[in-house]
Amino acid sequence: MKKGIKSIKSKKPIDNNISSYFIESIRSRLDQGKIVRRTLPMNGRLHIDRTLPFLIVYRRPVNKTDTGTDVLVKGEASYLIAPGRPKYKLTLIKLVKTIVETLSKKCNGFLIIEIWTNPDEQTITTDNPDFFKPFFRIITSPDHPPTRSIEVFEEALKRIQINRQPASVEIVYDKKYEPRGFNNIISEFTARKLDCFIFGLEVKPVFRNPETGQVYPLILRKLHQGVSRALKKALFEFSFNQTNMRPYHYQSLGRRAVVKAVWDVDTKLAEISSLYDFLLLSTPVNTEAAFRAFQKNRFNKSPVFYYRPRSIDPSRLKYKLHDIQIGRIEDPTLANIFYEKRREIDRHLSMLTDRDSKSFFYGSLQLYGVVDEDLLQLAEDLLHAIPPHSHEKSADGFLNATKFAEYAKQEIEYYRQFNSQITSTVQIRNDTVGLMVSRGNLLISPKVAIPVTRCNALLQHEIGTHILTYFNGRSQPFKLLYCGLTGYEELQEGIAVLAEYFAGGLNKMRFRILAGRVIAAYHMINNATFIDTFRILNHDYGFTQRTSFIITTRIYRAGGLTKDIVYLRGLVKLLNYLKKHKELDPLFVGKIGLEHVEIIKELQLRKVLHPIPLRPRYLENDLAKEKLKKLKDGMLVINLIGG
Repeated sequence: MKKGIKSIKSKKPIDNNISSYFIESIRSRLDQGKIVRRTLPMNGRLHIDRTLPFLIVYRRPVNKTDTGTDVLVKGEASYLIAPGRPKYKLTLIKLVKTIVETLSKKCNGFLIIEIWTNPDEQTITTDNPDFFKPFFRIITSPDHPPTRSIEVFEEALKRIQINRQPASVEIVYDKKYEPRGFNNIISEFTARKLDCFIFGLEVKPVFRNPETGQVYPLILRKLHQGVSRALKKALFEFSFNQTNMRPYHYQSLGRRAVVKAVWDVDTKLAEISSLYDFLLLSTPVNTEAAFRAFQKNRFNKSPVFYYRPRSIDPSRLKYKLHDIQIGRIEDPTLANIFYEKRREIDRHLSMLTDRDSKSFFYGSLQLYGVVDEDLLQLAEDLLHAIPPHSHEKSADGFLNATKFAEYAKQEIEYYRQFNSQITSTVQIRNDTVGLMVSRGNLLISPKVAIPVTRCNALLQHEIGTHILTYFNGRSQPFKLLYCGLTGYEELQEGIAVLAEYFAGGLNKMRFRILAGRVIAAYHMINNATFIDTFRILNHDYGFTQRTSFIITTRIYRAGGLTKDIVYLRGLVKLLNYLKKHKELDPLFVGKIGLEHVEIIKELQLRKVLHPIPLRPRYLENDLAKEKLKKLKDGMLVINLIGG
């Protein structure tokens, strides 16, 4: 090589112009069944998750802004956001033909759905309620359309509601099924030759101000969720009946590949959530001393409680919390989970700022709700059905904290043989009341005296539920599954109480305590003082002075915490769920709420989540299986007494 002449290394061409090389690289990856992620001109994007018989298309208009419409296709497993300029017309047609040709051959059929907005539909002003009424127009060729898929699509779109207004849907048969100003993205002749069907979806842009172009993000998010669900249902119908694919469920057609933005958001939310333990920071550290002082004052002077120092600055954490870019996530299912969790963390931080004040109580109502009439009636029915002195004394006596800790360690070792990553410790701590699981560790008060007949039930409550779901969550790719999705406590405590039933230790006194917590919360919400509620529990419902004090303390702690109503309410909802859905195993994937079950199942179908590694020990015996069958047949909470 001559001096002064640099060697030129062979490089793949950098392509942003939909060139022949670009198109052939797409063909090659699709032939190999590989994921396709490519950037196109005009902020275009091609994403094909895997071999799938469909493509959702959006073409950007050239001479007008169309803010927000591209969001409606993002998040699908196979989509194309294409440049609309005339100079890309021929190469875009070639690209789409290549995609259809390659995937139709593999799937024995293909479907293109193109989405666009029609601003002419938005002829009324924003102060008119009908402005936000969704409207969709499905446009398809009259010659051999995918009729059943369109019918399914229509029905699913009709279920969308914005501001409580249901969507209207019109079906139009026309050979021109493309956006105004564009030609068909693939000719009808070519489509037939490649066994490809096409139809368009025209959307009324209710998510955008027609005068300013400003997007209403919450409306766009809700519309995106509804359209995404409708697309999957239509695509499932097409895939199952008009291709060689047999998807198990419409949700299995969602994205499997999770982009970096998802992991980034999940990590940041989990990091903030793990910086504080909300329940520990809301629980008094001087409960025993406060009871002695309350007793000494003949229960006439409200106790004074002290709390752990807050090692966080809620204001600074809020700043970090709202700096997390959830809007970058294309997948509407995952984005919604993260938005919900951010709101919950925000409320936690506000409550910790307001600890030991009335504002803490108002935050509690936002998180855990109030005692409704049905729950109050159930609590009263339980307390009337079970006499005040139903202690069911154990002939074998009681276990102290040290002895119970030994049994707890043995139970943890049982689960560790199935998952060596379990790092749980058992700690006897003076600053704990009763039993509590915190970040996978069991905390025990040195003052506990546990009836031997209740030992296994409490082990299954704390370890077989709270610790098990914590480590099942840790085995999943999402950190929030062990930190806890929004509102997870209700299902967690419902399962934990049901675990006591399976273990044969859900006795009458336990039911009285769960009902007593509901009664105490009801009276606190209705402005009763600590002393008032203590006396109601003690005098009217027959609880001992110490039990009345503990229940009242749990409800009035930190300014007023209604969390304890979720034990009984969660049990009621869990029994209703089992009667309807029959499945218990999906509930153990991590710390989730009942409202997340369908989302979890969707993510499992999409192969985003792994199989559950740990199953509760108490479900393995024949008696538990018999009990589960009875629960699925339909049982009321009051039928569990003595179970």
